Amino acid sequence: MNIQEYFTRISYNESHRDADLQTLTVIFQHHIQAIPFENLSMHCGETIKLDLESTYNKIVRKKRGGWCLENNHLLFWALQELGYDVCILGGNSYKPAEGAYTAEMDHILLKVVIKGNSYIVDAGFGGAYQAWQPLMLISGKDQPQIPGIFRFMEDNGTWYFEKVKRKHYIPEQSVPFTDTPELGNIRKIYTFTLEPRHINDFQELNTYLQVSPENILQKKSICSLQTTEGLYVLVGWTFTKVKYNYMEDVDLVQITTLTDEEVEKTLKDKFNIVLENKLVP
Repeated sequence: MNIQEYFTRISYNESHRDADLQTLTVIFQHHIQAIPFENLSMHCGETIKLDLESTYNKIVRKKRGGWCLENNHLLFWALQELGYDVCILGGNSYKPAEGAYTAEMDHILLKVVIKGNSYIVDAGFGGAYQAWQPLMLISGKDQPQIPGIFRFMEDNGTWYFEKVKRKHYIPEQSVPFTDTPELGNIRKIYTFTLEPRHINDFQELNTYLQVSPENILQKKSICSLQTTEGLYVLVGWTFTKVKYNYMEDVDLVQITTLTDEEVEKTLKDKFNIVLENKLVP
């Protein structure tokens, strides 16, 4: 495994001599704009293995994406190679339908310490809840970024990660801003503690997510990628393009329904993904 090959994969060709915040931010942005969050392997009859070599071959050499376990594991390796003080943490994601956080750990994220300050770096949430920059680990502070305002709240050792929702403008709808949250509405994302984890702590989860018919990743084929303006999301046959802050505090959302042939073409054109096996969206 070669860090230079990883840099080529994420189109990063700047200096990386200093393990500082600026370098971390740029590498992170290149990563999330080059490597999709996707679970397509599950819908192509492929098994997802959770070891570094498999993840590296899949994402770097085969130019695929991955889900949080793969994406953040690869980033963890890269940051370690560059001399960052980085550790793996485990999170429990929020399930809006149930109005609760998962009982079991089901998300992986990274904590990076630079000059005594801790930052949360997570390249594996995808969609509209993907931060674009490392977030300072500080409770109660609004951290505005292009995708929106993120913040952490800490309570008795448990950290809560959330985002302030924006309104959506969907041109096809005759009434603008329908079905959209009120400004200031909070979307809970996940909770976590600062207990360091090892990738092996997630092996059971990796297996479970691939066999459990209950979870959303089994029910839907998902591929999302951050762009310079917003994001692309393909869920099943539905392709959504989002442009952040199209108008003040309003995101532009364009939704298209694709045919099977268009799904394949969209994966290639928008996500730079060519699958080896047949996708069943």
